[in-house]
Amino acid sequence: MSTAGKVIKCKAAVLWEIQKPFSIEEVEVAPPKAHEVRIKMVATGICRSDDHVVSGSLAARLPMIVGHEGAGIVESVGEGVTSVKPGDKVIPLFTPQCGKCRNCKHPENNLCLKTDLSNGSGTLLDGTTRFTCRGKPIYHFLGTSTFSQYTVVDEISVAKIDAASPLEKVCLIGCGFSTGYGSAINVAKVTQGSTCAVFGLGGVGLSVIIGCKTAGAARIIAVDINKDKFAKARELGATECINPQDYDKPIEQVLQEMSNGGVDFSFEVIGRLDTIASALLSCEQGCGVSVIVGVPPNAKTLSVNPMLLLTGRTWKGAIFGGFKSKDSVPKLVTDFMAKKFPLDPLITHISPFEKINEGFELLRSGKSIRTVLTF
Repeated sequence: MSTAGKVIKCKAAVLWEIQKPFSIEEVEVAPPKAHEVRIKMVATGICRSDDHVVSGSLAARLPMIVGHEGAGIVESVGEGVTSVKPGDKVIPLFTPQCGKCRNCKHPENNLCLKTDLSNGSGTLLDGTTRFTCRGKPIYHFLGTSTFSQYTVVDEISVAKIDAASPLEKVCLIGCGFSTGYGSAINVAKVTQGSTCAVFGLGGVGLSVIIGCKTAGAARIIAVDINKDKFAKARELGATECINPQDYDKPIEQVLQEMSNGGVDFSFEVIGRLDTIASALLSCEQGCGVSVIVGVPPNAKTLSVNPMLLLTGRTWKGAIFGGFKSKDSVPKLVTDFMAKKFPLDPLITHISPFEKINEGFELLRSGKSIRTVLTF
């Protein structure tokens, strides 16, 4: 029996309060309005940015259904939707692409002005939500909310992908992999024969390493205080792995000495102010490029000596690896299917959706790279 046009009752992980576990609840998911798409989720990854919402370091409107790295199948579409149809495999896009705003029209800009990243409204484009639980509206996270068996997204926030793709793997292209890989390929524009330093070896940091290797970097120095992550980093292309706790001098000084004055490209993939500063200082002062990839704490500022940039360093940042989402996600899935890059090594745990809280504990303890939840 078709569910199109009807309210669907299903399970979702609701975050009622910060610093509390997710609560598995029965929620009502309204049908999509015009230019909206309702998706039956198949798989979703647990990303550090989701945990920033739980901890309160990323401001969000509660109660909320979090999750933004997922893949599923279109259940129904609202009036006027043309880019996807029921039955299509899709990836929700936390960075939308409307194709009409000045940023979408700019060849180097992927920060669509319709994104909910900047204002955190917790709604779809029309200013309302599609989720209800216990008679209360439940807010959306970045227009995606993948921690639910069904979700509704705006059409500009969904991409149709290869019908043969394994959703429990390509869901990582919805955030973690693309963010890291694109930071090396698109944002830093890593060059052949260069030396790179990657701070933080979670799923995104390891994806940066894959990008650096793909771009032809000669040396990729992986930096983390968790030595258990070094073997995986080497497997994916790191040439050296170092632990800042093994040295009695600042890690930027260690990297400068290792690279004869500074690395060509550095990436901060943790979201800490001290490591953001160290990554900038570790790159070569005349032409080094440092990219902020990790999400920093909310409402915190970093004091920087302008001389660090005056001499020629470039300091950059980007959301979603600089990829224009609706255009790029289908191509990235096609590249994965053509074995141009691996995703399997990034997935350390696959768990049923109901074990979401255990998945977050694995993330916080450093015991997982990516936990994928399946519905």
